[in-house]
Amino acid sequence: MITISGLTKVYESRGRQVTALDGVDLHVREGEVFGVIGQSGAGKSSLIRCVNLLERPTSGTVVVDGVDLTALAGKGRRAGKDLRRARSSIGMVFQHFNLLSSRTVQDNIELPLEILGVSGAERSRRALELLDLVGLADKAKAYPGQLSGGQKQRVGIARALAGEPKVLLSDEATSALDPETTRSILQLLRDLNRQLGLTVLLITHEMDVVKTICDSAALMEKGRVVETGTVGELLATPGSRLATELFPVGGAATGPDRTVIDVTFHGETATQPVISQLSRTYNIDISILGAAMDTVGGRQIGRMRIELPGRYEENVVPVGFLREQGLQIEIVEPQDEARGAAEGEQAEARDARQDESQIDKQDAAPAATAPALVKDGAR
Repeated sequence: MITISGLTKVYESRGRQVTALDGVDLHVREGEVFGVIGQSGAGKSSLIRCVNLLERPTSGTVVVDGVDLTALAGKGRRAGKDLRRARSSIGMVFQHFNLLSSRTVQDNIELPLEILGVSGAERSRRALELLDLVGLADKAKAYPGQLSGGQKQRVGIARALAGEPKVLLSDEATSALDPETTRSILQLLRDLNRQLGLTVLLITHEMDVVKTICDSAALMEKGRVVETGTVGELLATPGSRLATELFPVGGAATGPDRTVIDVTFHGETATQPVISQLSRTYNIDISILGAAMDTVGGRQIGRMRIELPGRYEENVVPVGFLREQGLQIEIVEPQDEARGAAEGEQAEARDARQDESQIDKQDAAPAATAPALVKDGAR
């Protein structure tokens, strides 16, 4: 549905060039929810704005539903008729809602249809239908200022669907919401994906978003895609950074003659007592150093770090047994354990410094501000 090839975006800033996207290649299949994750500055926002050409790429191509949007861009700043027509199949949901405060909820949803020249009666019918779809049928005459953040985002989603798009772009749509509201909006996006057959491309910096609704994901760093695939494939890929972030497990070997293994469970294996079977079959004591289990895309998936007595050469058969059960196995090298332990110590030291700094600030605060500090802490 979406194919991005060699996409580059370079901005001019104070006489120098800043590369936001550096040769990005990405493919989003029809009907899937695809998440692009990365830290601030990774290029996520530039990428999603280039998909509908709100930002014009410096080079590369963007093909949506078989149409090369970059070929329709032209040389002027304003979008031509052909590009506007192609954009009508792409809806976009923004982080900060972008609703017009002077218009009612219904009028906000009707706005894109008004621009497209749709008749008043049809605009009204479509807006009310969409409000019912997003669970706000009773808010048609309300104004944005009368709505909660989650309700505003539902209006934003309804407005994005007004033109009956095939693709929905979500630009950090949940990052301004509280956790409970975030879950409800994510569930709504998943429901719309299934009910309407929408292809959803979302960007986020939150791993829980990917874990909750994404079929596939890509990790971006410094304007490049460094890892991509279905969530299942990523979890099954040894050394996958996304898998490690989605299901972090830790723990170092308790001695030099130990084998530490990361085991990934998915599908039927997630509910089978494989570890206890291994222990009974080979009469070995197994230590569980860490574990994480969750539901991803409606399937239970988890990772576990276990320790077996003896070196790897002595555990080839037990490891083979685990692989025969359909589990993904990754041997944790000693240097990885040392690195993990060092990172843990650094994190603890950093947290301790932050705690000390906070205490110093509170101690240094004037007495008159003490009630405010207590009130903030309670809140």
